[in-house]
Amino acid sequence: METMNRPILLAIAGGTGSGKTTVSRQLLEALGTGIGLALDLDAYYHDLGKLPLTDRGLRNFDSPESLDFDLLTAHVAQLRAGRSIEKPIYSFPEHVRLDRTETVHPRPLILLEGILVLAHKPLLPLLDYKIYIDAPADLRFIRRLSRDVAERGRQVDGIIHQYLETVRPMHDLHIEPSRAMADIIIPHVEHNPTAIHILACFLRHKLKLG
Repeated sequence: METMNRPILLAIAGGTGSGKTTVSRQLLEALGTGIGLALDLDAYYHDLGKLPLTDRGLRNFDSPESLDFDLLTAHVAQLRAGRSIEKPIYSFPEHVRLDRTETVHPRPLILLEGILVLAHKPLLPLLDYKIYIDAPADLRFIRRLSRDVAERGRQVDGIIHQYLETVRPMHDLHIEPSRAMADIIIPHVEHNPTAIHILACFLRHKLKLG
């Protein structure tokens, strides 16, 4: 059985395109190789393989019900206890989980990143620190548009329709209110290197990295 000191769990939440992945990457780079890992909420979408392909993209992917929070919470608890997990691998173009998984071993710092990580109350007691990334709505939409076209094979018209029908309403209903759960709110991360530096220094201290 794997043993180690209990990892620090840091949640990074915020609206779509707010810069969560950027913050995770910059923190991991600042701390150095082997110190932390990023666990992305996007890997935990429910498998829609039983639905016709034309129907899968019509689901509300910004609602908490679209995510397998039971599995995520179990995995966070396992990592927190120093045990490895088998993380799902999700295909966004097909909206299904692949047959294979990714083995994730615990590390001293675990960054849990996703739009709804602070909106699921049963997950909150497992988290040590909680961050909310704030960014203007127009900037977040442009980033999402660019990402979904480039990385997820989406069409512009479909992205706009989804944003108006589900993304924006779900942000107002679930994500924006979850910022009240955060310990720290970081505005406009691309132009805020000071925030990353302060967080990295704080985590180095907590992790006793010197």
